[in-house]
Amino acid sequence: MLLISSFALAQKREKYEFKRNLPVYADSLIADFDFPLAWGNSDIKDFGEWKKSARQKVFDCMLMPPPAPSNGYETKVLFEEQREGYKARKIEIRLSRYYTVPAYVLIPDGKGPFPAVNCLHDHGAHLFIGKEKMIRPLACEDSTVIKDAQEWLKGYEGQFFGDYLAKNGYVVFSADAPMWGERGQMEGPKRDTYDMIAGNMMMYGIDLSAWMTYDDIAGTEYLAQMPEVDASRIGCTGWSMGAYRAWMLSALSDRIKVGAAVCWMVTSDEQLSFKYDRTENGGFANCYPGLRRWLDYPHVASIACPKPMLFINGSQDKLFPVAGVEKAFATMHTTWESQGAGDKIETELWDMPHSCWKNSQQRVLDFFMKHL
Repeated sequence: MLLISSFALAQKREKYEFKRNLPVYADSLIADFDFPLAWGNSDIKDFGEWKKSARQKVFDCMLMPPPAPSNGYETKVLFEEQREGYKARKIEIRLSRYYTVPAYVLIPDGKGPFPAVNCLHDHGAHLFIGKEKMIRPLACEDSTVIKDAQEWLKGYEGQFFGDYLAKNGYVVFSADAPMWGERGQMEGPKRDTYDMIAGNMMMYGIDLSAWMTYDDIAGTEYLAQMPEVDASRIGCTGWSMGAYRAWMLSALSDRIKVGAAVCWMVTSDEQLSFKYDRTENGGFANCYPGLRRWLDYPHVASIACPKPMLFINGSQDKLFPVAGVEKAFATMHTTWESQGAGDKIETELWDMPHSCWKNSQQRVLDFFMKHL
Protein backbone atom coordinates (compact mmCIF):
# COMPACT_ATOMS: atom_id res chain seq x y z
CA MET A 1 0.00 0.00 0.00
CA LEU A 2 2.84 2.37 0.84
CA LEU A 3 4.49 1.57 -2.50
CA ILE A 4 1.30 2.35 -4.39
CA SER A 5 0.86 5.66 -2.53
CA SER A 6 4.44 6.71 -3.25
CA PHE A 7 4.05 5.78 -6.89
CA ALA A 8 0.76 7.70 -7.11
CA LEU A 9 2.43 10.82 -5.75
CA ALA A 10 4.95 10.75 -8.58
CA GLN A 11 2.40 10.15 -11.34
CA LYS A 12 1.79 12.89 -13.92
CA ARG A 13 -0.53 13.00 -16.91
CA GLU A 14 0.60 14.39 -20.26
CA LYS A 15 -2.51 16.59 -20.43
CA TYR A 16 -3.44 18.78 -17.46
CA GLU A 17 -5.51 21.87 -16.60
CA PHE A 18 -3.71 23.32 -13.56
CA LYS A 19 -0.13 24.44 -13.22
CA ARG A 20 1.47 25.43 -9.92
CA ASN A 21 -1.62 26.66 -8.06
CA LEU A 22 -3.42 28.35 -10.96
CA PRO A 23 -5.56 27.20 -13.91
CA VAL A 24 -3.68 27.19 -17.21
CA TYR A 25 -6.29 29.63 -18.55
CA ALA A 26 -5.46 32.19 -15.84
CA ASP A 27 -4.58 34.83 -18.44
CA SER A 28 -8.01 34.45 -20.07
CA LEU A 29 -9.73 34.83 -16.71
CA ILE A 30 -7.71 37.96 -16.01
CA ALA A 31 -8.56 39.39 -19.44
CA ASP A 32 -12.25 39.02 -18.59
CA PHE A 33 -11.97 41.05 -15.37
CA ASP A 34 -13.99 44.23 -15.99
CA PHE A 35 -15.01 45.13 -12.39
CA PRO A 36 -18.42 46.56 -13.34
CA LEU A 37 -19.13 47.90 -9.84
CA ALA A 38 -15.85 49.85 -9.48
CA TRP A 39 -16.12 53.61 -9.04
CA GLY A 40 -15.84 55.01 -12.56
CA ASN A 41 -17.08 51.78 -14.15
CA SER A 42 -20.41 51.63 -12.35
CA ASP A 43 -23.58 53.23 -13.70
CA ILE A 44 -23.99 54.83 -10.26
CA LYS A 45 -22.66 58.38 -10.46
CA ASP A 46 -23.49 59.63 -6.95
CA PHE A 47 -20.51 58.70 -4.76
CA GLY A 48 -22.55 58.21 -1.59
CA GLU A 49 -24.92 55.86 -3.39
CA TRP A 50 -21.98 54.04 -4.98
CA LYS A 51 -20.40 53.47 -1.56
CA LYS A 52 -23.62 51.94 -0.23
CA SER A 53 -23.97 49.68 -3.26
CA ALA A 54 -20.30 48.61 -3.32
CA ARG A 55 -20.24 47.96 0.42
CA GLN A 56 -23.41 45.87 0.18
CA LYS A 57 -21.88 43.81 -2.64
CA VAL A 58 -18.85 43.11 -0.42
CA PHE A 59 -21.13 42.02 2.43
CA ASP A 60 -23.12 39.83 0.02
CA CYS A 61 -19.92 38.05 -1.00
CA MET A 62 -18.94 37.62 2.66
CA LEU A 63 -21.81 35.13 3.03
CA MET A 64 -23.39 34.48 6.43
CA PRO A 65 -22.29 36.83 9.25
CA PRO A 66 -21.67 35.52 12.78
CA PRO A 67 -24.90 35.84 14.81
CA ALA A 68 -24.64 38.78 17.19
CA PRO A 69 -24.34 38.04 20.92
CA SER A 70 -27.65 38.03 22.81
CA ASN A 71 -26.55 40.41 25.59
CA GLY A 72 -24.07 42.72 23.92
CA TYR A 73 -20.29 42.42 24.09
CA GLU A 74 -20.02 40.68 27.45
CA THR A 75 -16.44 41.06 28.63
CA LYS A 76 -14.35 39.35 31.26
CA VAL A 77 -11.01 40.78 32.45
CA LEU A 78 -8.63 37.82 32.78
CA PHE A 79 -5.45 39.63 33.84
CA GLU A 80 -4.10 43.15 34.23
CA GLU A 81 -0.63 44.57 34.69
CA GLN A 82 0.90 48.03 34.84
CA ARG A 83 3.48 48.93 32.21
CA GLU A 84 5.52 52.05 31.74
CA GLY A 85 2.92 54.71 30.98
CA TYR A 86 -0.05 52.41 30.36
CA LYS A 87 -2.05 49.45 31.67
CA ALA A 88 -2.22 46.13 29.83
CA ARG A 89 -5.27 43.88 30.09
CA LYS A 90 -6.09 40.47 28.78
CA ILE A 91 -9.81 40.19 28.19
CA GLU A 92 -12.32 37.80 26.68
CA ILE A 93 -15.20 39.29 24.68
CA ARG A 94 -18.33 37.64 23.39
CA LEU A 95 -18.32 38.86 19.79
CA SER A 96 -20.90 36.31 18.62
CA ARG A 97 -23.53 34.00 20.03
CA TYR A 98 -21.20 31.17 18.93
CA TYR A 99 -17.90 32.15 20.54
CA THR A 100 -15.82 34.41 22.76
CA VAL A 101 -12.61 36.03 21.56
CA PRO A 102 -9.38 36.58 23.55
CA ALA A 103 -7.88 40.05 23.15
CA TYR A 104 -5.36 42.46 24.64
CA VAL A 105 -6.15 46.08 25.48
CA LEU A 106 -3.62 48.78 26.37
CA ILE A 107 -4.86 51.91 28.17
CA PRO A 108 -2.61 54.97 28.66
CA ASP A 109 -2.22 56.39 32.16
CA GLY A 110 -4.00 59.66 32.82
CA LYS A 111 -7.39 61.11 32.12
CA GLY A 112 -9.17 60.03 28.98
CA PRO A 113 -10.95 59.61 26.77
CA PHE A 114 -8.10 58.78 24.40
CA PRO A 115 -7.89 58.16 20.66
CA ALA A 116 -7.75 54.44 19.91
CA VAL A 117 -6.29 52.03 17.38
CA ASN A 118 -7.39 48.53 16.44
CA CYS A 119 -4.06 46.75 15.80
CA LEU A 120 -4.59 43.85 13.40
CA HIS A 121 -2.06 41.04 13.43
CA ASP A 122 -0.37 39.44 10.43
CA HIS A 123 -0.57 35.97 8.84
CA GLY A 124 3.04 34.97 8.24
CA ALA A 125 2.02 31.28 7.88
CA HIS A 126 2.55 31.29 11.64
CA LEU A 127 -0.64 30.62 13.57
CA PHE A 128 0.59 29.80 17.09
CA ILE A 129 0.27 33.45 18.15
CA GLY A 130 -2.03 36.23 16.98
CA LYS A 131 -2.60 39.25 19.22
CA GLU A 132 0.83 38.56 20.74
CA LYS A 133 2.40 39.63 17.44
CA MET A 134 1.15 43.17 18.02
CA ILE A 135 1.21 43.54 21.82
CA ARG A 136 3.81 42.19 24.22
CA PRO A 137 2.31 39.12 25.93
CA LEU A 138 1.13 39.64 29.48
CA ALA A 139 2.81 37.85 32.39
CA CYS A 140 -0.13 35.42 32.61
CA GLU A 141 0.88 33.76 29.33
CA ASP A 142 2.77 30.50 29.01
CA SER A 143 6.54 30.87 28.54
CA THR A 144 6.32 29.28 25.07
CA VAL A 145 3.91 32.03 23.97
CA ILE A 146 6.17 34.75 25.34
CA LYS A 147 9.24 33.26 23.68
CA ASP A 148 7.44 32.80 20.37
CA ALA A 149 6.25 36.42 20.36
CA GLN A 150 9.81 37.64 20.96
CA GLU A 151 11.02 35.54 18.04
CA TRP A 152 8.27 36.86 15.75
CA LEU A 153 9.32 40.45 16.49
CA LYS A 154 12.09 40.18 13.88
CA GLY A 155 9.58 41.30 11.24
CA TYR A 156 8.83 44.34 13.40
CA GLU A 157 12.50 45.12 14.08
CA GLY A 158 12.16 44.12 17.73
CA GLN A 159 9.36 46.56 18.60
CA PHE A 160 5.80 45.63 19.53
CA PHE A 161 3.69 47.91 17.35
CA GLY A 162 0.78 48.07 19.80
CA ASP A 163 2.93 48.94 22.81
CA TYR A 164 4.65 51.63 20.76
CA LEU A 165 1.27 53.26 20.02
CA ALA A 166 0.15 52.97 23.65
CA LYS A 167 3.31 54.73 24.84
CA ASN A 168 2.32 57.57 22.53
CA GLY A 169 -1.14 58.02 24.04
CA TYR A 170 -3.44 55.59 22.22
CA VAL A 171 -5.78 52.97 23.61
CA VAL A 172 -4.78 49.86 21.66
CA PHE A 173 -6.91 46.78 20.98
CA SER A 174 -5.71 43.55 19.39
CA ALA A 175 -7.63 40.28 19.12
CA ASP A 176 -6.86 36.82 17.75
CA ALA A 177 -8.30 36.22 14.29
CA PRO A 178 -10.04 32.88 13.67
CA MET A 179 -7.37 30.13 13.41
CA TRP A 180 -4.68 32.16 15.21
CA GLY A 181 -3.48 32.08 18.81
CA GLU A 182 -6.17 30.95 21.22
CA ARG A 183 -8.64 30.51 18.37
CA GLY A 184 -6.58 27.83 16.66
CA GLN A 185 -6.71 24.04 16.37
CA MET A 186 -6.83 21.64 19.31
CA GLU A 187 -4.13 19.59 17.56
CA GLY A 188 -1.83 22.59 17.28
CA PRO A 189 -1.37 25.01 14.37
CA LYS A 190 -0.79 23.47 10.95
CA ARG A 191 -0.62 25.86 8.03
CA ASP A 192 -1.52 23.16 5.52
CA THR A 193 -4.89 22.50 7.21
CA TYR A 194 -5.97 26.16 7.13
CA ASP A 195 -7.33 25.84 3.60
CA MET A 196 -9.06 22.55 4.43
CA ILE A 197 -10.81 24.10 7.42
CA ALA A 198 -11.75 27.17 5.35
CA GLY A 199 -13.27 24.82 2.75
CA ASN A 200 -15.20 22.95 5.45
CA MET A 201 -16.48 26.24 6.86
CA MET A 202 -17.89 27.04 3.42
CA MET A 203 -19.97 23.86 3.73
CA TYR A 204 -21.70 25.61 6.65
CA GLY A 205 -22.26 28.68 4.47
CA ILE A 206 -19.43 30.54 6.23
CA ASP A 207 -16.44 32.29 4.68
CA LEU A 208 -13.54 32.09 7.17
CA SER A 209 -11.81 35.23 5.87
CA ALA A 210 -15.10 37.13 6.07
CA TRP A 211 -15.58 36.10 9.70
CA MET A 212 -12.16 37.56 10.43
CA THR A 213 -13.41 40.87 9.01
CA TYR A 214 -16.78 40.61 10.76
CA ASP A 215 -14.88 40.12 14.04
CA ASP A 216 -12.67 43.13 13.25
CA ILE A 217 -15.84 45.22 12.80
CA ALA A 218 -17.35 43.89 16.04
CA GLY A 219 -14.08 44.38 17.94
CA THR A 220 -14.03 48.00 16.79
CA GLU A 221 -17.60 48.44 18.05
CA TYR A 222 -16.47 47.12 21.42
CA LEU A 223 -13.52 49.51 21.39
CA ALA A 224 -15.87 52.45 20.69
CA GLN A 225 -17.92 51.54 23.77
CA MET A 226 -14.98 51.59 26.17
CA PRO A 227 -15.24 54.57 28.57
CA GLU A 228 -11.53 55.28 28.06
CA VAL A 229 -11.99 55.73 24.29
CA ASP A 230 -13.02 58.78 22.28
CA ALA A 231 -15.33 57.02 19.83
CA SER A 232 -14.90 59.82 17.28
CA ARG A 233 -11.14 59.12 17.03
CA ILE A 234 -10.60 55.44 16.20
CA GLY A 235 -8.07 54.21 13.65
CA CYS A 236 -6.74 50.85 12.56
CA THR A 237 -3.45 49.52 11.29
CA GLY A 238 -1.55 46.35 10.51
CA TRP A 239 1.19 44.73 8.52
CA SER A 240 0.81 42.06 5.83
CA MET A 241 -2.54 40.30 6.42
CA GLY A 242 -3.03 42.90 9.17
CA ALA A 243 -2.74 45.60 6.49
CA TYR A 244 -5.36 43.81 4.38
CA ARG A 245 -7.57 43.68 7.47
CA ALA A 246 -6.94 47.39 8.09
CA TRP A 247 -8.14 48.65 4.72
CA MET A 248 -11.04 46.17 4.67
CA LEU A 249 -12.11 47.41 8.10
CA SER A 250 -11.70 51.04 7.00
CA ALA A 251 -13.94 50.36 3.99
CA LEU A 252 -16.66 48.51 5.90
CA SER A 253 -16.87 50.25 9.29
CA ASP A 254 -17.95 53.84 9.81
CA ARG A 255 -16.36 53.66 13.28
CA ILE A 256 -12.91 53.79 11.67
CA LYS A 257 -11.86 57.37 10.91
CA VAL A 258 -8.27 56.73 9.77
CA GLY A 259 -6.52 53.65 8.37
CA ALA A 260 -2.89 52.70 7.76
CA ALA A 261 -1.76 49.59 5.88
CA VAL A 262 1.84 48.34 5.63
CA CYS A 263 2.63 45.82 2.88
CA TRP A 264 -0.69 44.65 1.49
CA MET A 265 -2.04 46.20 -1.66
CA VAL A 266 -2.02 44.93 -5.23
CA THR A 267 -4.26 44.37 -8.25
CA SER A 268 -5.71 40.95 -9.06
CA ASP A 269 -4.25 40.81 -12.56
CA GLU A 270 -0.73 40.85 -11.11
CA GLN A 271 -1.53 38.72 -8.05
CA LEU A 272 -3.16 35.89 -10.00
CA SER A 273 -0.85 35.68 -13.02
CA PHE A 274 1.95 33.28 -13.97
CA LYS A 275 4.42 36.16 -14.34
CA TYR A 276 5.91 35.75 -10.87
CA ASP A 277 7.50 32.73 -9.24
CA ARG A 278 5.34 32.46 -6.14
CA THR A 279 3.98 29.53 -4.15
CA GLU A 280 0.85 31.40 -3.01
CA ASN A 281 -1.35 33.80 -4.95
CA GLY A 282 -3.78 34.94 -2.28
CA GLY A 283 -5.56 31.98 -0.79
CA PHE A 284 -8.43 31.66 1.66
CA ALA A 285 -7.13 34.33 4.06
CA ASN A 286 -8.38 37.09 1.73
CA CYS A 287 -10.98 35.29 -0.37
CA TYR A 288 -14.63 36.37 -0.66
CA PRO A 289 -16.55 34.18 -3.13
CA GLY A 290 -17.32 35.98 -6.37
CA LEU A 291 -16.12 39.43 -5.30
CA ARG A 292 -13.46 39.69 -8.03
CA ARG A 293 -16.23 39.58 -10.63
CA TRP A 294 -17.36 42.96 -9.28
CA LEU A 295 -14.53 44.81 -7.54
CA ASP A 296 -10.75 44.57 -7.36
CA TYR A 297 -8.77 45.14 -4.14
CA PRO A 298 -8.19 48.89 -4.66
CA HIS A 299 -11.86 49.34 -5.54
CA VAL A 300 -12.89 47.81 -2.22
CA ALA A 301 -10.33 49.92 -0.37
CA SER A 302 -11.79 52.97 -2.14
CA ILE A 303 -15.05 52.50 -0.23
CA ALA A 304 -13.10 54.11 2.63
CA CYS A 305 -12.86 57.39 0.65
CA PRO A 306 -12.72 60.21 1.78
CA LYS A 307 -11.19 58.98 5.05
CA PRO A 308 -7.48 59.65 5.55
CA MET A 309 -5.64 56.49 4.49
CA LEU A 310 -1.95 55.59 4.37
CA PHE A 311 -0.58 52.73 2.25
CA ILE A 312 3.08 51.68 2.41
CA ASN A 313 4.49 48.87 0.27
CA GLY A 314 8.02 47.65 -0.33
CA SER A 315 9.75 47.59 -3.71
CA GLN A 316 11.64 44.47 -2.52
CA ASP A 317 8.47 42.74 -1.30
CA LYS A 318 8.21 39.49 -3.26
CA LEU A 319 4.54 38.99 -2.27
CA PHE A 320 3.28 42.12 -4.02
CA PRO A 321 4.69 42.89 -7.48
CA VAL A 322 5.52 46.56 -7.91
CA ALA A 323 3.47 46.77 -11.11
CA GLY A 324 0.35 45.68 -9.23
CA VAL A 325 1.09 47.98 -6.30
CA GLU A 326 1.51 51.01 -8.54
CA LYS A 327 -1.70 50.28 -10.45
CA ALA A 328 -3.62 49.87 -7.20
CA PHE A 329 -2.20 53.10 -5.80
CA ALA A 330 -3.16 54.98 -9.00
CA THR A 331 -6.73 53.60 -8.85
CA MET A 332 -7.17 54.76 -5.27
CA HIS A 333 -5.70 58.20 -5.93
CA THR A 334 -8.15 58.65 -8.81
CA THR A 335 -11.05 57.84 -6.49
CA TRP A 336 -9.98 60.17 -3.68
CA GLU A 337 -9.21 62.97 -6.16
CA SER A 338 -12.64 62.57 -7.75
CA GLN A 339 -14.12 63.48 -4.37
CA GLY A 340 -11.84 66.45 -3.74
CA ALA A 341 -9.98 64.46 -1.10
CA GLY A 342 -6.68 63.83 -2.89
CA ASP A 343 -4.78 65.19 0.10
CA LYS A 344 -6.33 62.52 2.37
CA ILE A 345 -4.66 59.51 0.73
CA GLU A 346 -0.92 58.89 0.94
CA THR A 347 0.70 55.99 -0.91
CA GLU A 348 4.39 55.23 -0.59
CA LEU A 349 6.68 52.63 -2.15
CA TRP A 350 9.71 52.14 0.08
CA ASP A 351 12.98 50.37 -0.68
CA MET A 352 12.30 47.53 1.74
CA PRO A 353 11.25 43.87 1.81
CA HIS A 354 8.03 42.51 3.33
CA SER A 355 8.44 44.06 6.79
CA CYS A 356 7.10 46.50 9.35
CA TRP A 357 10.25 47.93 10.83
CA LYS A 358 10.48 50.83 13.26
CA ASN A 359 10.51 53.46 10.52
CA SER A 360 7.19 52.11 9.17
CA GLN A 361 5.70 52.17 12.66
CA GLN A 362 6.93 55.73 13.13
CA ARG A 363 5.36 56.74 9.81
CA VAL A 364 2.01 55.23 10.86
CA LEU A 365 2.20 56.99 14.23
CA ASP A 366 2.90 60.32 12.51
CA PHE A 367 -0.11 59.75 10.25
CA PHE A 368 -2.34 59.02 13.24
CA MET A 369 -1.00 62.05 15.12
CA LYS A 370 -1.94 64.19 12.13
CA HIS A 371 -5.43 62.77 11.58
CA LEU A 372 -6.58 61.36 14.95
